[in-house]
Amino acid sequence: MKKTLIQKYNVPGPRYTSYPTVPYWNPEFDYPTWKNTFILAYDESKNEGISVYIHLPFCESMCTFCGCHKRITKNHALEHPYVQSVLKEWRLYCQLFDEKPMIRELHLGGGTPTFFSPKNLEDLINGIFSLARKGMDCDMSFEGHPNNTTREHLEKLYDLGFRRVSFGVQDYSDRVQQAINRIQPYSNVAKVTMWAKDIGYTSVSHDIIFGLPFQRVEDVVDTIEKTKTLLPDRIAFYSYAHVPWIKGNGQRGFKEEDIPKDDEKKILYEIGKKLLQLHGYEEIGMDHFALQSDALFGAAASGELHRNFMGYSASKTRMMVGLGVSAIGDSWYGFAQNVKDLDDYQQILEWNQLPLFKGHILTTEDLIIRQHILNLMCRFETSWENPELYFSEIPEVLSQLQEMSNDGLLVIKDSWLKVTAAGKGFVRNICMAFDLRMKRHAPGTQLFSMTV
Repeated sequence: MKKTLIQKYNVPGPRYTSYPTVPYWNPEFDYPTWKNTFILAYDESKNEGISVYIHLPFCESMCTFCGCHKRITKNHALEHPYVQSVLKEWRLYCQLFDEKPMIRELHLGGGTPTFFSPKNLEDLINGIFSLARKGMDCDMSFEGHPNNTTREHLEKLYDLGFRRVSFGVQDYSDRVQQAINRIQPYSNVAKVTMWAKDIGYTSVSHDIIFGLPFQRVEDVVDTIEKTKTLLPDRIAFYSYAHVPWIKGNGQRGFKEEDIPKDDEKKILYEIGKKLLQLHGYEEIGMDHFALQSDALFGAAASGELHRNFMGYSASKTRMMVGLGVSAIGDSWYGFAQNVKDLDDYQQILEWNQLPLFKGHILTTEDLIIRQHILNLMCRFETSWENPELYFSEIPEVLSQLQEMSNDGLLVIKDSWLKVTAAGKGFVRNICMAFDLRMKRHAPGTQLFSMTV
């Protein structure tokens, strides 16, 4: 029997928020070299500005679909000391700069940023900008939990300069919510969405996940139809990443057979995507849709869309400082990740050291491959016509992609290739053909979630 496209191409693969991906970073972290590349990158980014990602790891309960780094607690006394630790880390970074950095983009992720009180969030943001300049077009955003985001949160963060907020919806089915331990009725999402629009947020995003345990076609349809009534500006329509070998018991609250597989999961994606497009949402990148009035659509249309560890962004900055436990920074020439244990993070800061524990310095080849993967992820096409983007393995890459071309997923012409509409759901597979590090060192065990 002939395999369907999903059966042929649904294999483990990275999501490419970086290249090289984390499992292929250098085994030894060369801090002195990383520091030199960091300072070099800052000198080159002074006019462009930098991005700042702040990881706020606390959650009051465990969501069993989540692959993020978090700490489950109801102890809100942890908030203030954590804010002080992040600000100390920021001061250590600022000592590496020869002037106040200009911040073009700032994002609060987690965990649950709205675990923190409005007052503690205010202290955090004011502390960051006490040592920095705010760019004229500074894009500030945060992730809010519909169950604990208050109007005070939204008003305080708006007053501080935030104009984008993302709410995790996942799915409105009672059965699915029970399975993933994320109980939040439509009324809660509607309330915080309407508050945000009333206050003046210019972009509200909803996260929806397909492929969750017990999820059926009618669940995806119901979730998207309910979402339409609230008209968020952006929608992230993610594939559930089932990685229990990484996240331990957090993703084992249900059986393997409860999770939609292969063609069943692909149907959830295709129906969801078709509904989103019928409701006016344009596909601007892998898993992401936006109304034409949103800045993300404009960035995609103009070819200025960017992707990093924060996801897709309309504000392209090559340099990103990562603050907080487990956060990853990107100097363009190198990556560096903080320790994942909260106690270790705070102890290292007490020693007046940056709490880094691993990273990677990109080679010339890495930088070329990174640009191709960024092109595919952000523009669904790439070219090696420019000699600076040519590498010797291009013929091998094209040979590997020929079958996908035969299947109508991409078009190859002379010195460029373009992903077709049918191929957008397989863009991770296309990027994998360019991933020289993974091809040279194929993993012996499964490292990544499935590509679809």
